[in-house]
Amino acid sequence: MSRALPVLTVVAAILALWYAAAVWMNATWTRDQAERAGVELSVSDILTDTMAQERPVLPAPHQVVTELWNTTARKKVTSKRSLVFHGWITLSATLLGFAIGTGAGILLAIGIVHNRAMDMSVMPWAIASQTIPILAIAPMIIVVLNSLGIQGLVPKAIISAYLSFFPVVVGMVKGLRSPDAMQLDLMRTYNASGRESFWKLRLPSSMPYLFTSLKIGIAASLVGAIVGELPTGAIRGLGARMLTGSYYGQTIQIWSALFAAAILAACLVGIVGVLQRVTLKRMGMDQ
Repeated sequence: MSRALPVLTVVAAILALWYAAAVWMNATWTRDQAERAGVELSVSDILTDTMAQERPVLPAPHQVVTELWNTTARKKVTSKRSLVFHGWITLSATLLGFAIGTGAGILLAIGIVHNRAMDMSVMPWAIASQTIPILAIAPMIIVVLNSLGIQGLVPKAIISAYLSFFPVVVGMVKGLRSPDAMQLDLMRTYNASGRESFWKLRLPSSMPYLFTSLKIGIAASLVGAIVGELPTGAIRGLGARMLTGSYYGQTIQIWSALFAAAILAACLVGIVGVLQRVTLKRMGMDQ
């Protein structure tokens, strides 16, 4: 209970601020409607109305929770109004992009560590690539791939891979270089080849760094998948759900999709964390 108390305190403070902001931001519309109707409103009337508007400027927390419940538990997963359906579409692109980005990042990191030319030439380009805003490059990627006849899941996955590969590269390079000179000298004393040093020393030493970067990469990959859905006018996916809500002023729909994405990201990071604990425990590393 002592550990949960600080978390519950922060959550309670956030909810209180959220409700206060919802009342303040939604009260303008309530007062305008009352003035047009020539009605005098009490404080309780304003509070009641700001908590139940159909298209509020800022939805109240209970409105977002209700929308999440209605679009998950009370909808068939095959329904196009189900967040489970849209979440699966986004998750598919996320996992494919994450796999591509992780594979490319690990291979690039191995090349950087073992080849000085790649270290001097490729690493600066990898760093520079992350300075390009994803909202600027995503439409270009989609247009180019569409001209090649590549549509659907792959363009979104490539955008996801673009965001996820860099954390993996940085983390893996740091991990592969983590063995100190004494450990490397010991491997040479055992007459180990470069390949044996990699598999028995460098790679095991890099695992904690790799899993830390994978947690960042999987969250970035989800962001990439959502961003990839925005410029295409997609009708499926969490990004499409947000886009549709913005077209029709359905702020509750937008916020519920945002929270669904946050919950999905937390679950993905949690799964990577479980894999980290299991893997490192089997390797004899303390957590």
